[in-house]
Formats: sequence, C-alpha cells, structure tokens
Amino acid sequence: MLNNLNLNKVLFLDIETVPAYSDYNQVPEDCKPFWGRKASFLSKNEEDTAESLYGRAGIYAEFGKIICISVGFMVLNEGGDRHFRIKSFYGDDEEELLQNFILLLTKHYDDGQHLLCAHNGKEFDFPYLARRILINGLRLPAMLDIAGKKPWEVAHLDTMVLWKFGDFKNYTSLALLANIFNIPTPKDDIDGSDVARVYWEDENLERIVEYCQKDVLTIAQLVLRFMGEPLLESDNVSLPEPNFPIKAVE
Repeated sequence: MLNNLNLNKVLFLDIETVPAYSDYNQVPEDCKPFWGRKASFLSKNEEDTAESLYGRAGIYAEFGKIICISVGFMVLNEGGDRHFRIKSFYGDDEEELLQNFILLLTKHYDDGQHLLCAHNGKEFDFPYLARRILINGLRLPAMLDIAGKKPWEVAHLDTMVLWKFGDFKNYTSLALLANIFNIPTPKDDIDGSDVARVYWEDENLERIVEYCQKDVLTIAQLVLRFMGEPLLESDNVSLPEPNFPIKAVE
C-alpha cells in the first residue's frame, strides 16, 4: 500500500483528550454510576475506586472530551521539495473545535481520495472523534462515517497497524518507533499521562497543543521512514514556536 501512497493526499492527525470534569466530585450524580461500572473493569486492586480511577476517564469518549486536534499535511513547494504544514484546533469549547475540524474535512478532504493517518488511530483517534462529534450533536463528516463500509473502503491509515504486520499481540508506542527509526523528538516534553493534569491543574493548554503538534510531525516522519524516504528538515516544516531540532538523522 505504501508503495502507491500519495503523501499529498494524507492528512496526519493526533488528538489530546481529558476527563470531562476536573475531578470526580464534579461529575453529575446521574453519571457517576456509569463511571463506577466502567471503573470496576479497570480496577486492579482493592484500593482502586471510581474516584481514584477518574484520571483515566479521558481515554473513553463517553466520559472525556477533546481539547486539541492537530493536523499536518504535505505539499510540494516551487523547488519540488516536500513541505509539511501543521494546524491545530484547540480550546475549552469542544463543540467549537470539532465544528472547525469538520469544516476543514468537508472543505478540503471530501473528495474520496484522501486518507486520515494517526498512530493507533483505528483504536483511539478515529472512533473517539466520531463519538464526540455525535455526542455534541454534529453531523459526521464522510471520512469518519464508516458504518457499513468494507475495510478497504475506510480512508484511514494507522502507523501502529502498519508496524504490526499482522501481529496483534502488542501495542507499540510512537515514542518507541521514533527512537528505533532515529526520528528526533523533544526530550523535555510531557507525555500522555500528564495531559489531564496540565489541562485541569496547570491550565496550560498551549503546552498540550505544542505536544500534540510534535506528535503529528513524528507520525509523518515515521511514514516517511516506512517508505524509505528521507526525513523532513526543519526548514521544510511550519511548526509554531518554540521549535525543536528535527534535522534528519541518517
């Protein structure tokens, strides 16, 4: 599939999610029993409670919300060099950021020729987006409306699935793949386990957006590695400041 992949027809993306409420005490009383049942399946020891496990609510679309969607796409500049542009939709108003994301898809990626690409996207990003879009009372864009479609009709690309080569035993993180493929990534950033704290406690959404954007770039770089292509150089990436070194390691 990658041999015939047109990178100019791929929209790379990553999302960041958090629990819908700052802490368990803020959860509406009518919702607490549902989270309690979910937490019972997550519990691994007697000390675990619905309250102590609430920090994990963000990974479930029924109990979390999206605070950032970062996307990236490749274009060819006048000299024939590949250029990568990144854009983010973020904020406290999930409905508004989803509306803007949907507008992007319907306006520029609704021709049936484009693909969405994410890491573990088929298990997380794509279904989470679709569920939150419906929960917010919005119409699903064609690229996420996959009901009734055959697998080969679904316009999704998942770098983790590509790496599995049919092996479904293990999860392989984006950070690990970036390491073994010598894709430079920042060493002083947050990781997924920090996002809820940085959002609800530190109130530093901009830091999360920067982290999300860097993941989008890493996903694109990983696809280039899978294709045997050179990595993108810093001069060919439009990434909001502060930037970080991404010079290709060959």
